[in-house]
Amino acid sequence: MGSEMASKGTGSTGAGSKGAAAKGRVTIREVAERAGVSMATASRALSGNHPVPAATRARVLRAARDLDYVANAHARALVGGGRKMAAVVVRQVTSPFYAQVAEGVEAEAADRGWLCVVGATGGDPQREMDFVRLMREEGARLVILVGGVVEDDAYRERVAHYAHALDSSGARLVLCGRPSPGPGVPALVVEFDNEAGARAITGHLLSVGHRRIVFLGGLPGNTALDARVAGYRAALAEHGLPPEAAHVVDCGLGRPAGLRAMTELLERTREFTAVFAGDDMVAAGALRAIADAGLRVPEDVSVVGYNDIPLAEDFNPPLTTVHTPAEELGRAAVRMALRDPEHAAGSHHLLGTHIVVRRSVAPPGALPAGP
Repeated sequence: MGSEMASKGTGSTGAGSKGAAAKGRVTIREVAERAGVSMATASRALSGNHPVPAATRARVLRAARDLDYVANAHARALVGGGRKMAAVVVRQVTSPFYAQVAEGVEAEAADRGWLCVVGATGGDPQREMDFVRLMREEGARLVILVGGVVEDDAYRERVAHYAHALDSSGARLVLCGRPSPGPGVPALVVEFDNEAGARAITGHLLSVGHRRIVFLGGLPGNTALDARVAGYRAALAEHGLPPEAAHVVDCGLGRPAGLRAMTELLERTREFTAVFAGDDMVAAGALRAIADAGLRVPEDVSVVGYNDIPLAEDFNPPLTTVHTPAEELGRAAVRMALRDPEHAAGSHHLLGTHIVVRRSVAPPGALPAGP
């Protein structure tokens, strides 16, 4: 997998930058005209290799930000035949799911002789914006953004800007597990069916007799988790349970969140027989909290997860979960972007999921049948 790169750059998305992206690549002549200096002075100020008065340099840099000017690295790369570089941007590289997606991108890129670069944002939109800008400056031909987001106007505006800016530079944006910002935006979408997977795993719990099932790991506004909650609710309704039967605990994702939320829940009530964790790391935290409370899985509480990370089968007990095609998600993102650049813009590719049954589920109050 490529090394994580620190993000840098300005990432301005003012009105000037949107106009520049819409009309095509901004030239250094336009930057010089905006700053009121000669092209030679603008070039010296931007390169940083020649003495330029501080006030002049600041004026040139401000003009470059306003116009969303991308430095010359990409143009130089094109002269040499192009820099075959794909960048994958994730929330965190320590997450097993994100690591698998990035591994898929890297593997598919390597198969085609491309370099892969990985960047982590910590969920900060500004860091994401800075990294995308940096990748444009470095001449990346493909930028892949991974993971669920809060789908609001700020997200749609930000991603539309990325897509148009990359497109004007001859590059391509792929949204991996994210929604498209809207029609007419030159971006590809590849994702898996979160709602169907959640409906299936909830249906599995219902089929063995559970009726009091807690969803642990909600994060209102997050597209991936909202879809999983929707699938959970839909499965309850399909089995004739009223809307109030749904019990969603909003705690977000990750093992610490699962441990804390499960501990607090067990302190308040034990009126449930099964837990649907929003992802496998939430399930890991829930398993620890259940054991700490002196309860057993699945004899006292059944637990299921989502994603089927490699460690899920090594949990105690091995975790029943939804398998998501994380590595294939990354591979498909690269394949889609490179297959047909002229006709792929706006394409949407949906991958399937399936349940992996292990030993963390049993009927309410029953011992598991067999090893």
